[in-house]
Amino acid sequence: MIHHMGLYGEYFKPIKDGKKKIEVRLNDEKRRGIKAGDTIVFTKVPEQDETLEVEVTDLKTYPTFQEMYVDIPSEDFDCEGWTISEMVNGTYEIYTPEQEKAWGTLAIKMKV
Repeated sequence: MIHHMGLYGEYFKPIKDGKKKIEVRLNDEKRRGIKAGDTIVFTKVPEQDETLEVEVTDLKTYPTFQEMYVDIPSEDFDCEGWTISEMVNGTYEIYTPEQEKAWGTLAIKMKV
């Protein structure tokens, strides 16, 4: 199955370069349909001038972003040297704690 998602340029390039191996999302209804072996087509936003196709290799759910970041090495997010707190606060610039509490979180492991 093919899924389409937008992705800001600062996150698009590290995936394209093979540095970012895990994409972080809410485990909302749209994401619950993703399975290992599926394809995700990321569109770089806001420009929408580039796409990137990846294969989903694994999925892990967590109640909170903090639990995710404690469990998975920061290098897999291309966040080497970041503290857990910095990673969580950076994620809260995209998703709210209320959304996190409502849906839980999803780590999407992928390869280009």
